[in-house]
Amino acid sequence: MTLEMIVFFAILVVAFGLLISERLRADLVAMLIILALYITRILDMPHAFAGFSAEPAIAIASVFVLSAGFAHTGLSDRLGAWIGRLAGATLGRMVAVLMPASALLSAFTHHVTITAIMLPVTLSLSRDKGISPSKLLMPVAIGSSLGTTITIIGAPSFLVSSELLRQVGRDGLGVFSIAPIGLAITVVGTLFMVLLGRFLLPERRGADTIADPFRLDDYFIEMVVLPESELVGKSVAEVEEASEEAFKVVGLIRHGRQLPSPQRVALQAGDVLLVRTGADALVAVHQEPGIELHPLKRYEAQVSELMDGGNGASGGHGSEPDTEIADRLVQAVVAPGSNLVGRTLGDVDFLDRYGALVVSLWRQTELPTQQMSRIRLREGDVLVLHGSEDALERIGRNESFLMLMPFHAEPLRRRRALVAAAVMLATVAAAGTGVLTLGMATLAGAVAMVLTGCVSVRQAYRAIDARMYLFIAGAIPLGTAMKSTGAADLLAGWLQGIIGGWSEVAILLAVFATVGLVVQFMGSDSATVALFGPVAIALAQALGRPPEPYIVTVAMAAVTAVLTPMSHHNLIIYGPGGYRFTDYMRVGAPLTVLIAITVALIAPRVWPG
Repeated sequence: MTLEMIVFFAILVVAFGLLISERLRADLVAMLIILALYITRILDMPHAFAGFSAEPAIAIASVFVLSAGFAHTGLSDRLGAWIGRLAGATLGRMVAVLMPASALLSAFTHHVTITAIMLPVTLSLSRDKGISPSKLLMPVAIGSSLGTTITIIGAPSFLVSSELLRQVGRDGLGVFSIAPIGLAITVVGTLFMVLLGRFLLPERRGADTIADPFRLDDYFIEMVVLPESELVGKSVAEVEEASEEAFKVVGLIRHGRQLPSPQRVALQAGDVLLVRTGADALVAVHQEPGIELHPLKRYEAQVSELMDGGNGASGGHGSEPDTEIADRLVQAVVAPGSNLVGRTLGDVDFLDRYGALVVSLWRQTELPTQQMSRIRLREGDVLVLHGSEDALERIGRNESFLMLMPFHAEPLRRRRALVAAAVMLATVAAAGTGVLTLGMATLAGAVAMVLTGCVSVRQAYRAIDARMYLFIAGAIPLGTAMKSTGAADLLAGWLQGIIGGWSEVAILLAVFATVGLVVQFMGSDSATVALFGPVAIALAQALGRPPEPYIVTVAMAAVTAVLTPMSHHNLIIYGPGGYRFTDYMRVGAPLTVLIAITVALIAPRVWPG
């Protein structure tokens, strides 16, 4: 071993220890790896920083934006609900539908996103059908992990593998080059769970962690019907039934008078609906054509003059191209003993007194059903206020209010759902046919999601997991250093001495087993691939074999080996499913063996050399 190798292994051991112990965040460890490799002169600056511009890092950041397009247009929710309807009533059919569906969806987006989308759908199914959630959630999570092996954009591990292959002069992996293996292990995994795995799963009632105790809901708003609205002529009952946003109409104001029993009344332009709804739907009203929050429409000119020097930042639809309306909303709690208690909103005149509008109200007990201006305030009432930053700061300092809270809402852009689907299909087609490289195709898709209005610029930035991007940027130089120092060749030589006489299937099984065990403690599949990928490539070259089956086996093991709840972010279902640590080993161990055998048999046939 040379001094350079010794220094590299020292860096590797320290980084490995930090990742296992979780004393530091994984992205910070990645940055320390870059610094250590440069300071010790193992890599020069261009190679140390190469990970930031590498295709895997760009692609994974872009994929997060593509996933956000699915989520923010409601397409993910629609797919989840459709899958739920197909799942039927028996446990076997549910597993047989949920697993392949989760797998196919996660083939084109991050599996954690799909698991998160499927979580409420699965819990709803378990309640409706009287089946324990522990019988369904683990199959869904496993299906999501297996689906990432169908395309190389499903998991960062395959992007890292592709980059490592390019570093040794190979062509890299095509988008669907791993599909034969991924589809095979998805079928194997589904059959195992349907025929045997479901009997190994426990039957427990998990903790319901879906509800957020800090998120207020059931707001009271006034919604005005505009002359061009499609709602004109429809009854209130028809509007409630057809609406994709969850809201309940509790009253109707026409010409200043509240109508009794409004459910069968045909709506007219200018009608004001008194509505109970959630935070997301509250903001969505502002974006829908033909309707508007009544206070914003009624006082449109005054508010526009007060805010931003009369630039009209608060006006009606489309007047806030660069700023989400939610960013101009805060929640103010009426303080005990406040001089507002007992007074109506009409008496207070918030716009004149505070320079802000009350667009909604939340009350812990029963919500009112009368016009907002006639509601008498109580201590503890939460008012949703719309105003300029200066006005909201003044309100925050006012003793009449106990505190100001941010207003959290993510309205769905449902009218862009088909556009989001088209962008995703075009991205996959461009990358799969070679019209664009994977990095360019995903980047183009991410930009298209923003330009077509599927996500806002702010939502796109929020969607990108910066920690994942930084971690990949640090993991790629680690693989480069392992190759340049000769450490990969050294480890491959040792492995060759141990397993050199084995058959190729046996060698690949040994590689899969080693990586599958290590990834449980590494906590990151991409880090494990960055560590073992160069060794697998060097081993293949020493044996005179093509490196693709070996590096793909490493990536497959890193992504699919389910032995602990830490593997592949399965902690997301740990609480809701009521699982214990041993549940994963009991179900995952035999499944992992079957997957390993499938990969070892198919990979050499996909890349025969």
